[in-house]
Amino acid sequence: MTMDGIWAQRWFAVLRIMAGLLFFETGTAKLFGWPHNPNFDNIHAFQLLWFAGVIELVGGALVTVGLFTRAAAFIMSGEMAFAYFISHAPRGFFPVTNGGVAAILYCFLFFYFFLVGAGIWSIDRARS
Repeated sequence: MTMDGIWAQRWFAVLRIMAGLLFFETGTAKLFGWPHNPNFDNIHAFQLLWFAGVIELVGGALVTVGLFTRAAAFIMSGEMAFAYFISHAPRGFFPVTNGGVAAILYCFLFFYFFLVGAGIWSIDRARS
């Protein structure tokens, strides 16, 4: 099977949908307290984590359904790069010890979505 095969396209769509849902969930935890995460208990409007939650909620929803995927993914990739260098990198060089593995993976994953678009099973595809 080549990467042009239908199954590769379908699994790419599943990857995009799952990444979007996971980001959306993080946004709901930060903005609405659901699912509850004690790390997000003291977030107030217009704080840095609140803006991150807005990006995660809106961007996660857009990537999940595949609408304006490239723009949303570009912003989300930048958010994760920013999060890594602001929050994780100061705690040490190695991502496995500074807690930044997920931020790096999200950064590159969303940048890939920015480069290739939403693929099949997306509103972007249906609109074109």
